[in-house]
Amino acid sequence: MARRCALLGTRPQSGHNVSHSNRKTNRRFEPNLQRVTFYSDALKRPVPLRVTTRAIRSVQKHGSIDRFLVEMDAAKLAPEGVRLKRRVHRALGGLPTSLR
Repeated sequence: MARRCALLGTRPQSGHNVSHSNRKTNRRFEPNLQRVTFYSDALKRPVPLRVTTRAIRSVQKHGSIDRFLVEMDAAKLAPEGVRLKRRVHRALGGLPTSLR
């Protein structure tokens, strides 16, 4: 299973552990991934995703997964997020004024 956020595409980063003697050893900074199920009003079904806690907060800030996807630029989304955004757009039949 890939350690990648399904919405924002956040991946592990690399860096160093630095000891007191300033010796550097390689390490990985893993994203804080959680399994979450968002309910999509446009698709009228739950959408299970594996996302970072930061993405969960962003979805909550926008109010719903549908509104988050509509307002987020497709270039900033992961491939799975772009596919979900297209499905939500198709289900909405364009953009209603409440989601603009």
